[in-house]
Amino acid sequence: MPPVPAAATTAGYRRRRPEAEPLYQVLAGHLETFLALQRAADQPLPRYLEQELRAYLQCGILAYGFVRARCAACGQSRLVAFSCKKRGFCPSCLGRRMADTAAHLVDHVLPQVPVRQWVLSLPFELRYRLAWDGGLLNGVLVVFLRVVCGWYRAQAQRQGHPGGRGGAVSVLQRYGSALNLNPHLHVLIADGVWVAGADGGPTLVAVAPPTDADIQQLIERSAARVVRLLQRRGLLDREAPDPLAQEQPLLAALTAASIQGRVATGPRAGQWLRRRLRDPAEGQRTGPLGYAARGFSLHAARRVAASDRERLEQLCRYLLRPPLAAARLRWLGPQALTFSLKTPWDDGTTKLVVSPHELLERLAALVPPPRRHLIRYHGVLAPHAADRARIVPVATAARTPDAPAAGRAAGRLAWAQLLARVFRVDLKCPACGGPLRIIAALTDPASIRTYLHGVGLDCRPPPIAPARLVPQPEFDFAA
Repeated sequence: MPPVPAAATTAGYRRRRPEAEPLYQVLAGHLETFLALQRAADQPLPRYLEQELRAYLQCGILAYGFVRARCAACGQSRLVAFSCKKRGFCPSCLGRRMADTAAHLVDHVLPQVPVRQWVLSLPFELRYRLAWDGGLLNGVLVVFLRVVCGWYRAQAQRQGHPGGRGGAVSVLQRYGSALNLNPHLHVLIADGVWVAGADGGPTLVAVAPPTDADIQQLIERSAARVVRLLQRRGLLDREAPDPLAQEQPLLAALTAASIQGRVATGPRAGQWLRRRLRDPAEGQRTGPLGYAARGFSLHAARRVAASDRERLEQLCRYLLRPPLAAARLRWLGPQALTFSLKTPWDDGTTKLVVSPHELLERLAALVPPPRRHLIRYHGVLAPHAADRARIVPVATAARTPDAPAAGRAAGRLAWAQLLARVFRVDLKCPACGGPLRIIAALTDPASIRTYLHGVGLDCRPPPIAPARLVPQPEFDFAA
């Protein structure tokens, strides 16, 4: 029996069609031209970036392979296309990774204790280096954690509990709300420290919440220590070498332009994409438990109670969210798109206007370097920490029979489980409501074409436009 088209279902899961979205249309229509122009200028993109951009063109397309699920009761079939599984900008794959990782953190890592979010933003001058220098990022993260965890230990010691140990999970976000490169740190820290209890096991000692004066002191101390770190590494010298510019000049230009809000290449190279947002020159309060100084800013107002696991999972998803939601991108004309901002700027701006070329520049800049960890575990939550097994929650999630563990990393939830957990959607037969079972995975091109043709579906992938070295008409941004 042929598979049920997505349009025939009235409720439940609907297969996404990326070829109908502006993001896919931009890459399909302009990626080859973008890459050819960079090669013509003798500044090709690094291989991993080109692979990331090309992989998106196969994500969610049935013609490149799919899994077939069938209802044992009525025989109806459902097709699920393979994904690119990249971690740069794909809304679907990063959305899946976001939901899966957030569920893992709540189920297997973060104990049932109060958790506070600490957000550290960094000066413009430091963001460029942090975008590619993993060693410097590690140093900044260590400095910040020592300052904040030291504050927790000091508070517990004043209560008569010396030698406490903290636990934290840190997430590096590389992007801002305007598709700009903005590396900053989100850290979830248990709102207290663990000490030896009466039975010898670890017990959490809660501390009083920080005050505005505490936040000011912590951000000023962190800024001073980061500056000393930069001095020790010789990075404050204007003549300090720039390895990225020497080895990958195009990537260096894309990175710097994305941070500054400028266009890196093409006819509008060097022009503003938006007005530049500047950090305050002098330290000032930015809100409840928020303070900015010397280009650094720290916010710690969000706290989740120990019993509110649903809100904690929502917070984890916020930390791990993709940089781009497909629904926020719309065509304005043949050579321009609008990107809707999540929240309006102070001057009333609600949307940004970008050309396909400029959008590709920004997507390339957001892709993290290979083998760069974006999530880290610290203190008693570190993988090999003493007493970790007595602190983290016991695994309770069970695997479902319709989503076997083969081919999936240990601890990862099945796709159907994530749909039910995040969207309250059950992956069931649209005809009779029975359970679906995976019966085949088609990867051979000939088999894919034969099956899709046999059930009346298009077996051809969406067309990819060839490279065009003739300049395209420019959108009038002044209109």
